[in-house]
Amino acid sequence: MSAMFRSFSVYNYRVWFIGALVSNIGAWMQATAQNWVVLTELTPNDAAAMGVTMALQFAPPLLLVGVTGWVADRFDRRRLIMCTQSAMLVLAVTLGILLVTGVMTLPMMFGFALALGVITAFDNPARQAFVSDLVAKENASNAVALNAASFNTARLIGPAVAGLMIVVVGTGWVFLANAVTFLGMIAALLAMRPHELVVHHRRGGPARLADGFRYVAKRPDLMVTFAMVFLLGAFGMNFPIFASTMALEFGRGADGFGLLSSFVAIGSLAGALLAARRERARMRLVILGAGGFAVASTLSVFAPSYGTYAATLVLTGFSVVTMLTTANGYVQTTTDPALRGRVLALYMAILLGGTPVGAPIVGWVAGEFGPRVAIALSAIVAFAACGIGVAWTLASGRVHRHETKRFRLTLDETRPITTVAPEPEDFSDEIAGTTPIPLPSAERSRPAGSPHPVGQTHAPRPTA
Repeated sequence: MSAMFRSFSVYNYRVWFIGALVSNIGAWMQATAQNWVVLTELTPNDAAAMGVTMALQFAPPLLLVGVTGWVADRFDRRRLIMCTQSAMLVLAVTLGILLVTGVMTLPMMFGFALALGVITAFDNPARQAFVSDLVAKENASNAVALNAASFNTARLIGPAVAGLMIVVVGTGWVFLANAVTFLGMIAALLAMRPHELVVHHRRGGPARLADGFRYVAKRPDLMVTFAMVFLLGAFGMNFPIFASTMALEFGRGADGFGLLSSFVAIGSLAGALLAARRERARMRLVILGAGGFAVASTLSVFAPSYGTYAATLVLTGFSVVTMLTTANGYVQTTTDPALRGRVLALYMAILLGGTPVGAPIVGWVAGEFGPRVAIALSAIVAFAACGIGVAWTLASGRVHRHETKRFRLTLDETRPITTVAPEPEDFSDEIAGTTPIPLPSAERSRPAGSPHPVGQTHAPRPTA
């Protein structure tokens, strides 16, 4: 099997990938329908109302970050995901019935958005951390990238299908169709082989909620990554607001809005697949992805037609997924396994929790000054995020002059993270039987200058 798809050699990961793909398609269908119904059915093209809906949906991951991360670390993630997926299934059915019967109101939609946000706050860190439970440590980065590919393949299909369904049968049926797709994820979780899971959590280690925050505070590389992710999540990743208002500006309907989301997904899928080919996640790609997003957003501001704007969204999707997939993989592969759930909960809270801050502002700017000004604001913030990454790289001492070429610079690899302890899975009977162990009593009794007895050598110091 090629390096890009090496995680597919694991049965549990194959089952997970299929179930996640089906569920993600439904999730993108519902997200498209929800944004469109708020913009065109519950309000007279009010982008600010869409911003409020997004803020209510993405605020809980930020407000509940300590609790959700602790739950992801201390409880069975597989069972937890089954519970959250079942709860979202019930919510989708209720939303669909209310829309089909014509009794849905804007305050009710706000309430459902908040409820969905609370469930998602527990679902996201559990799902993100569960990916590392499916494969061995050396394939974790590849599994994260393929997971992003599944997400963006669904993003390619879901919005386009939702746009057509809205035109043909109405928004309510999109929510009901999404409810059916949750069964795919639940079936996949039931079909897994629990004994083959590579479980890293619930093995002791720090148990307090604040330990995740303390861990991140001691990692400047994670602090910089989280700062960049927050800025893009708050002001840059408001695609529903940008795409829907630009679709209306170009005189397009729900199908045109859904198609724009699919163009974002084309670039996103390409970025995720390229990330899957890389052996490891590096900070430099996070920084380059932020810069690429800034450039793509700038091009979107000056797009003269619907077609050219759609073309810029391909670059936008590629850049943002390159950044976020690399950032996610970097966090997962360099974090202490005992704290991974809490750190990922904090990562997701910063990524999604920035939306309540930025979405209302971006929605207001789009409503008052037009969508192009709102996109320009996201470009400025993305350039700032890239600048933070560049400044940290220069300050960290990783940039040097090339040894032989005068006008060329070199960039060191990310320095080893000494706070990550070896995982229990790295210890085996074979290692125990072949690793030399020093005998302190023999060392003390051996005369100075005498040779080591055969078979007694100093074991190398463990490195992170």
